[in-house]
Amino acid sequence: MHIDLNADLGEGCGDDAAILACVSSANIACGWHAGDAATMRAAVRAALALGVAIGAHPSFPDRNNFGRSAMQRTPAQVHADISAQLAALAAIVAEEGGRLAHVKPHGALYNQAARDAVLADAIAAAVRDFDPALKLMGLAGSELTAAARRHGLIAIEEVFADRGYLADSSLAPRDTPGAVIADADRALAQTLQLVQHGSVHSLDGHRIALRADSVCLHGDGAHALAFARLLRQQLQARGIAIHPA
Repeated sequence: MHIDLNADLGEGCGDDAAILACVSSANIACGWHAGDAATMRAAVRAALALGVAIGAHPSFPDRNNFGRSAMQRTPAQVHADISAQLAALAAIVAEEGGRLAHVKPHGALYNQAARDAVLADAIAAAVRDFDPALKLMGLAGSELTAAARRHGLIAIEEVFADRGYLADSSLAPRDTPGAVIADADRALAQTLQLVQHGSVHSLDGHRIALRADSVCLHGDGAHALAFARLLRQQLQARGIAIHPA
C-alpha cells in the first residue's frame, strides 16, 4: 500500500522548507495568486534537492484575493490562463534540470472545476495540449478528475486530512460547523480511513467511498508542520509507503 502526500508551496505562508521534507509532491504557485519567478525557482530547487515531484498550482487571475474569488471565464480564457502559468513554471523547472510531473488548480479554480464539467474540460484540455504526460490532480470523485480521464490524462484523486465532507463527496464550505478539522487525532483517523479503507464519513454520518491517490497537507495552519510529521510517521509505521502518485 502506498500514498502520495502533497502540499502547496511558494505562496508566502507557512514553513515551506520544513513541510517539503514531509511530502512527496509539491504544488508550486505560478504567480497569478501568489509568488513570482524568484519564489518559483526557490521552491523548484528545494523540491529537486529532496526528490519531491514538482507540480504546477495555477489559479484564476486573482492575485488581490489569493485566487479565492469565484470567476466566470470562457473555456478559451481558461485554456490561455493555464497555458501561460504552466509555461512560466515549466521553463524554470527545465532550467534547474527537472521536469513538471502534475498540475493541481488552486483555490476557486479548483473548487469550481470540481462541480463544473465545462470548466473542468477547459483545464484538462489546456494541460493535455501543453504536455499530455502531465497528471492532473483534483478532488476525489469530482468533475475535474473525470475530465482528466476524458482528455487522456492520468487523474490523481486527492483527499483532505483536515476538511469535513458532505454526503455528495464535496468538501463542506469553510463556514460550515466541522468543515475544518483542527484536532490532530481526528484528522489522522480520517486520513487513515481514506488511505486504508477508501472511505470517509460525511458530516451527517454517511459513509462515502472515495479513491485516495494523494493526501493534501495544508502548510499554513498553526500546527501544520507537527501534523505533517505525525501523519508521515503514522503512515510509515503501518507499512504504507509514501511516494508521488
